[in-house]
Amino acid sequence: MGWLFAVALAMQDRRERLLWRALPPIALGHALALAIVVAPLLLLGLVAPLRPVRLLAAAALLAFGGWKLARWYRHPRWVGMKVGGRDLVLWSLLTATGHGAGLMAAPVIMVLAPDEALLGIGVHTAAMFLVMAAAAWIVYRWVGLAVLRSHWINFDLLWAGALLATGAVALAVA
Repeated sequence: MGWLFAVALAMQDRRERLLWRALPPIALGHALALAIVVAPLLLLGLVAPLRPVRLLAAAALLAFGGWKLARWYRHPRWVGMKVGGRDLVLWSLLTATGHGAGLMAAPVIMVLAPDEALLGIGVHTAAMFLVMAAAAWIVYRWVGLAVLRSHWINFDLLWAGALLATGAVALAVA
């Protein structure tokens, strides 16, 4: 949802450059959220057999997905719209962690060597940044936020389903 936050910041002051300024801190916070989950799993994988670690990650995904599904309508509303770079990094870190971004990446990244896992986090973050930038720019330039009033997609519900699906696949391949 970082793209939406970036668009809202830019539209609030009617300055497109605020959109472009908001995207890097959001991507950094997302990468940190991945690293916070993946690093302990990689370390655990060094001292424990890989199968139980994979099962643990799959179980965590399924449990978190079930919890998000049960609470899909309760989205936190604790942040205001006057934020700087550090605020955006923290917001993105907390939001990505709260949405289980690290858990989603864990089944794939934890089977890689540590240097490959870091590369995986970088590639994932770069891809997320490009998609987020494209979505933000298209909405800011052409679509506008008014479309969200008539075509709203419940991303919390969609994310809960993605967590559950990823957890099921991770469990099947563990």
